[in-house]
Amino acid sequence: MRSFKIMGVSMVVTMSLMVTACGADTSKSGTPTDNAKAAASPSAEPKAAGAASSEPVKLSGKVVVYSPNTADINNPIVKEFQDFTGVQVELISGGTGELLKRVEAEKANPLGDVFFGGDTASLKSYAGYFQAYETKEKSNLSSAYLSADNLYTPFTVLPMVIMYNKDLVTEADKPKSWNDLLDAKWKGKMAFADPAKSSSSFTQLATMLTAFGKDNNQGWDYVKKFVKNLDGKLLSSSGLVYKGVGDKEFAIGVTLEEAALRYVEGGAPVGIVYPSEGTVATPDGMAIIKGSKNQANAQAFIDFAAGKSVQNLLQKEFLRRSVRKDASNIQGLPTLDAIKKVDYDYDWVSQNKKTISDRFMKIVTGQE
Repeated sequence: MRSFKIMGVSMVVTMSLMVTACGADTSKSGTPTDNAKAAASPSAEPKAAGAASSEPVKLSGKVVVYSPNTADINNPIVKEFQDFTGVQVELISGGTGELLKRVEAEKANPLGDVFFGGDTASLKSYAGYFQAYETKEKSNLSSAYLSADNLYTPFTVLPMVIMYNKDLVTEADKPKSWNDLLDAKWKGKMAFADPAKSSSSFTQLATMLTAFGKDNNQGWDYVKKFVKNLDGKLLSSSGLVYKGVGDKEFAIGVTLEEAALRYVEGGAPVGIVYPSEGTVATPDGMAIIKGSKNQANAQAFIDFAAGKSVQNLLQKEFLRRSVRKDASNIQGLPTLDAIKKVDYDYDWVSQNKKTISDRFMKIVTGQE
């Protein structure tokens, strides 16, 4: 049986964010720029992000938000929402998988109100634990990313990429495709997160299956070779992937476009590749937990996050692609139309999430 080491510690952190937000630690050279501080500054963006007018709409009480997003994404949005509405946000952070299991465990007595982030296929696979909500911003959002039944509201668009460290990988040697990841020279030098804990990693796994054949076992043949090349290293969170590549712990990694780009923006010697077989540009989502206790505040939070000012901030400060129709392209990046994509079947992915995850772990543990 192959021995795999789950690297890193996955934790759920409870944060009660009142008026001030905590900035990300950027003391280490070559890490992303201090986007959190810039985004939290009142001058960074006008308030009323997602509101119909620039006048604050005061609500009361609290909203409990479960989120796999990084702190530098969440903190400025939470701060502005609290300032704008007067609603106190209790933020519970963790991996998508563990937070979804928490929602499931709390079904009889929901303690959360909003699930903020995570790929939409994962949210759909837990559809019974969320309730439909049609955001006030729906007409402003691209129809390509909307849920037909309003189960979730799209938040941002996240292409999946290969990230490499230029101090460890030459331009001539950089991987250009998913298939290149099977090269023996990357054995043990490749960062990849546990798909059971990270929704972005699960999306990457499903993309690989789709690229090589999800219906004829060729996709799984590829995954077996890919797992062998991981050489026993499976990371416990998606954040450890781009950090590991940026810090030269790994030569290459499979990650989110925006995560890699923020390292580029911060001056780190890293590059990104859109795999030649095609990738996926999938939305992450926001959903209201069924039976939640603060429905009005949950709805207000989703409307706020889907609003124009928050979406503009996400593009400007965090290089995340917006789901809005009125969003402009991010300067220096290829348009989504210019990126080759696989024929990603969201329904198949959401319906088979458990089967895919279980089979992957059998391969990891040497049972297949």
